Amino acid sequence: MSKKIVVGVDFSDCSLNALEHAVIIARKAKSGITMVWANHLDYSKEIFSVEPDNLRAEVQSRFDVLVKKYSPQLATGAEIDYRMEKGKVYKVICHVAKEVDAFLLVVGTHGSSGFEEFWIGSNANRIVSVSKLPIITIRAGVDSNKNLKTIVMPLDSTKITRQKLPITALLAKYFDAEIHILGVYTSTVDNIRYRIKNYVSQSEIYLKENGIRYRVVYLDAGNITDTVLDYAKKVNANLISIMTEQETTTANLWLGPYAAQMVNHSPIPVLSVHIKSSGYLV
Repeated sequence: MSKKIVVGVDFSDCSLNALEHAVIIARKAKSGITMVWANHLDYSKEIFSVEPDNLRAEVQSRFDVLVKKYSPQLATGAEIDYRMEKGKVYKVICHVAKEVDAFLLVVGTHGSSGFEEFWIGSNANRIVSVSKLPIITIRAGVDSNKNLKTIVMPLDSTKITRQKLPITALLAKYFDAEIHILGVYTSTVDNIRYRIKNYVSQSEIYLKENGIRYRVVYLDAGNITDTVLDYAKKVNANLISIMTEQETTTANLWLGPYAAQMVNHSPIPVLSVHIKSSGYLV
């Protein structure tokens, strides 16, 4: 079983909720799961009320419980394992994901609520920024028992907007979900609106060829984040698919403003796809 999903786990409710989402996806994808814990100075004493010398044994014990709980829920031949590494959280998670050749990352986030005692929640933006892999972020408290039935995929006028199409389509196919292609107009300029319509048409062709159900909606937007979130809530979406707006050449750890707003504020899980330097369909 070669396919892997990597999940950041710090044993907070938030990260365990993300793990349950990952298990549902892994079952459909017939993939394995690798849980990752980073031994970093920022770990929360509220989670681990143990002496530092006993910390590793405590983490291992908790992981063993999770393995026993979720192994039966995965497809035949798929395994759930774990890694305990020392270092900065976002670096450890991204390193392990690359090492196990994961196709997807899943992490929990506390968003911008100010509640950042647990390290996954406070590192979510950095993980999204650094990871070259598609990553699903899930806010604390989001229902973890929903299968993916409705996926909202906004398209804007940028060339990169279509790069999220293949992974979004793949997830939709696993669940027989319907993708709502959202043509988002932020300008009244005709050629910009035409470009968005063209990208929507290309996406329709791709989804038709892959036998994926979809519908098309066009919306004028003052604030893209608010418009997309309002629509996603209205249709009871289970996932919103966006680009990180993060150039592959940049060395900083900041998301584009739209991506950061979405990751931090969305009450719906968000799939963030990193910009690739090659063609948009990979």
